[in-house]
Amino acid sequence: MSKRIRLTALLLCILFTFQLTGCEVAQMVEGATTEEVVLPEELIVGHTTVMKGDFFTEMFGNDTADIDVRALIHGYNLVDWDQGQGIYVFDEDVVKSVMVTEDADANKTYFIALADDLYYSDGSHITAWDYAFSLLLMMAPEIEQIGGKIYRAEHILGYDDYITGRYPSLTGVSVLSDYQMAITLDHEFLPYFFETGLLLCVPYPIGVIAPGCKVYDSGYGIYIGNEDPETEERLFTADLLRQTILDPETGYNSHPSVSSGPYVLTSYDGQNATFEINPFYKRHPIEIYTAEAEEESEEGGEIFLEEEETGEEEAAEPVPEGPEPEFIKKITFKLVDNNEIAKEFEDGTLHLVNKMTYGPLITELTQTESEKHLRRENYPRIGLSFLTFSYDWKTVHEKEVRQAIAWCMDRDALTEAYCGPYGMRVDGYYGIEQWEYLLVNGGLEYPVIYPQPGEAVDEKMASFPQRYARNDAEYDAMIEAWEALNLDNLTQYTVDEERANALLDEAGWVLNREGGQYQPGTDPVRCKMIDDELVALDLKMLYPAGNHIIDTIQENFIDHLNACGIQLTLVPETMENLLTAYYRESERTTDMIYLATNFHVIVDPSITYSADNEAVHAMWNNTYSDDEELYDLAVRMRKTEPGDIFTYVERWIAFQERYNEVLPTIPIYSNIYFDFFTEMLQNYHITAHVTWSQAILDAYFGLEPEEPEEEEDGMDETDGEESLDGDEDAFIFEDE
Repeated sequence: MSKRIRLTALLLCILFTFQLTGCEVAQMVEGATTEEVVLPEELIVGHTTVMKGDFFTEMFGNDTADIDVRALIHGYNLVDWDQGQGIYVFDEDVVKSVMVTEDADANKTYFIALADDLYYSDGSHITAWDYAFSLLLMMAPEIEQIGGKIYRAEHILGYDDYITGRYPSLTGVSVLSDYQMAITLDHEFLPYFFETGLLLCVPYPIGVIAPGCKVYDSGYGIYIGNEDPETEERLFTADLLRQTILDPETGYNSHPSVSSGPYVLTSYDGQNATFEINPFYKRHPIEIYTAEAEEESEEGGEIFLEEEETGEEEAAEPVPEGPEPEFIKKITFKLVDNNEIAKEFEDGTLHLVNKMTYGPLITELTQTESEKHLRRENYPRIGLSFLTFSYDWKTVHEKEVRQAIAWCMDRDALTEAYCGPYGMRVDGYYGIEQWEYLLVNGGLEYPVIYPQPGEAVDEKMASFPQRYARNDAEYDAMIEAWEALNLDNLTQYTVDEERANALLDEAGWVLNREGGQYQPGTDPVRCKMIDDELVALDLKMLYPAGNHIIDTIQENFIDHLNACGIQLTLVPETMENLLTAYYRESERTTDMIYLATNFHVIVDPSITYSADNEAVHAMWNNTYSDDEELYDLAVRMRKTEPGDIFTYVERWIAFQERYNEVLPTIPIYSNIYFDFFTEMLQNYHITAHVTWSQAILDAYFGLEPEEPEEEEDGMDETDGEESLDGDEDAFIFEDE
């Protein structure tokens, strides 16, 4: 396994500067032993992004706070992110064994044997039928009828025939027994670089979401029918789902009553949510698993592949010394104001703040953390801040206009003003911790396999470009090929009013509001005749009300736009309404929206920037970009053989170069995230997990600070760095 290297001197400085020193630890120990401290009974977590209440799936929205809630209350995904290996793997607590076959048409079938000790929070069994229901529900046309965005499962065989109604069953999925199922991937969608990730699936309770309904396997695929075959009227309808999912008081989207994750939602009032530990969740660090005795499946069958028994047991984790640890049994998740965070920490009404971005506040808390009895962890972001366009609007549809706007934005100054020293301008569709970016910038060792003498040759790996060196000459050539990959061709848009004006002239924005010749310095705005309409570059930008990025936007953006004949009106809006506009759940009223994102685990821009209208991708293409070349490059990237990292990165660079040219969005910055938390919160390591929702499972309240973990093989276990293992088939690095 390769060792992760930091990207730049800037990041190194940040990461090492903000590690707790021995003196600070000693002060905390001394403080803890001289003061009587009452351990909290619940964890109070703050987030600066409002929850929208989309706690079910991303079908109705994908706000980052809602994503964190989902990680708390939904669990037992078929595949899981392995932070240590930096890849997706089958979750061994969920999947007992897997067998993969390939038919004559090159369709791949995954035969999956499930564990039989999985339970929902009400104590009911989770079986293969629950996973089958989840797949059918997420692609159901009824979801679209109630305003949701269905799961585009084009990778599953028979998907098109099923959702169009040409065939009554989803042929690519079979339920073989209560704890055995098969999922077939369509050869036309393959190869897919992130193939294992295509099997992501979380179970949902059909009895709650679709009461009276049942999943059936016809022998030719699965479908949803009435539980009582004597009932003639179809029960699975849009009206039913509108009630069970979207009801504001009881709907599963905002008030899921039965779930599968480590915690259960106990209340949600539109701003704050509370949770209690799920006693039926099998992976809690304390023995509270109280599920009833396991029952044998009525359709028991053989496991497809027998698990190896080593006879070795994992060593138990040492019990912390000192007071009895208080594992987190209750959580309150609430919206916090940047201006109130420091005071709330002092008052004890806040224990943890996740994903802090605002530089001045980070600096303030860092300088006063000892007196406030705080600790912190920091980690690079796999995401970015950006300015997205209403691409289908006449004002910003032409790439020359979007490029001109980019030449008017001082992104370095905006980044510095908002993030301080903890942000970095980016010029493409990536975050600074994204593994592709790290590879091309020296932040990861190149995944070249150089076998030791006598080691067997992995012929599959040897078939991939720049992966398997058989001698020193081949190794040197491969390293040279990797070093040649770079992002040097990306345009680094800085303030250049002359270039912006030239682009607008070239694109024909040369009229004034009266239809005469535009006169720089006299006419305030440029216009152009488009489809017999005089269109003015009188733009509006939606932004989150109260966001400090606006503090310096006049001098770093608007003044330069004005000098080029572009007017800009700022429109503040609540984050909830902004996201509604971004996801086009409400009518767009502005030309641009300022926001930020954290990428999905699988970053697939072939959906985000799809130009395929026949595939109905427009519902996921929030910019409505129509650049076919950008879309084709994204498809080429995803259709890379798993394991062929070099080819994938080559294609990733080609996509970045086209994105950088046509600018469906203007990238601004990626940054270092900070989590600040009370010193009473022990064993909280966000850098070793994808979200705080996962990190909190191992945490507890206690007085004694932890001893730092020993480094192994020169790799810092606490810096959140992943590595590429050349023997793995998929390489996915993600934040959320």
